[in-house]
Amino acid sequence: MTIPVSPCSKGLMLLFVLLALHTTAQKISPYVQTTSKLLELPSKVLGETRTIYIHCPKADSTNPNKTYPVLYLMDGESHFDMLAQYADYLSRWDVNVIPQMIIVGIVNSKRTRDLTPTESIINYFGQPDTSKVSWMKPSGGNERFLQFIREELKPYVERHYKTQPYTILAGHSFGGLASIYCLLTHADMFQGYISVSPSLWWDREYVLKLTDQKLKKGAPLNKTLFFSDASEGVSDSSTFHTNLLKFDAVLAAKAMTGLRYQYNYYPKETHMTEPMLAYYDALRFIYKDWKNP
Repeated sequence: MTIPVSPCSKGLMLLFVLLALHTTAQKISPYVQTTSKLLELPSKVLGETRTIYIHCPKADSTNPNKTYPVLYLMDGESHFDMLAQYADYLSRWDVNVIPQMIIVGIVNSKRTRDLTPTESIINYFGQPDTSKVSWMKPSGGNERFLQFIREELKPYVERHYKTQPYTILAGHSFGGLASIYCLLTHADMFQGYISVSPSLWWDREYVLKLTDQKLKKGAPLNKTLFFSDASEGVSDSSTFHTNLLKFDAVLAAKAMTGLRYQYNYYPKETHMTEPMLAYYDALRFIYKDWKNP
């Protein structure tokens, strides 16, 4: 289902500005309920040490064994603070529309390498980029990156934090592409998937074609998926927006059993302003039927 969304209201903008004061507010606000940590995690799979941000609800003295769902966020250096603040506010006792959760932000080292599923030099406009310093090189390492999450990062988080089985994978742009690719190829890794402006143009629409191949009409897929885009591909000659429409149409035609999904289109937003609205809407969609037990 495609849902056109109006520009951000003044109320939501004000909320975001207020949440940006989170660090200062820690000293004075009775509402602050979280702590954040920086982790340097050595990875044998990737052959490097990765920087990880971890944001946790404040310990509940009345329920010391309380556990939490976990949202794993790609592009952690860009959107970690925003997701942590959204999670804090929406789970606050007087708002109470989502559960408290742990946010795990994965900081990039070689973004194009880690977040693309294939090697390619075909750029955003469908033309080969043969320059020696192309930003598209190296690419095609997403399978190994997902292996790092599955075999190293998730086990670390589950050993050191009080987690629930319910986990979410979230990403923007190439991260959105990686989220959909994970759903198609390793669906059992997560229960929820958030894909903000996924770069479905990558490698001549490789993941868009893979969607049609992998999903079988009427087959079970008990997952939740939120995906979105903004003005990309509307005012330029790329296929960005039409690819999202095609992806939405494929999901509708496949009619997967148990798949709960929503497509939001933000025509007034840009590639870089859209995440502010989309991540908020994604959390509200995933937990729209949630009731505080």
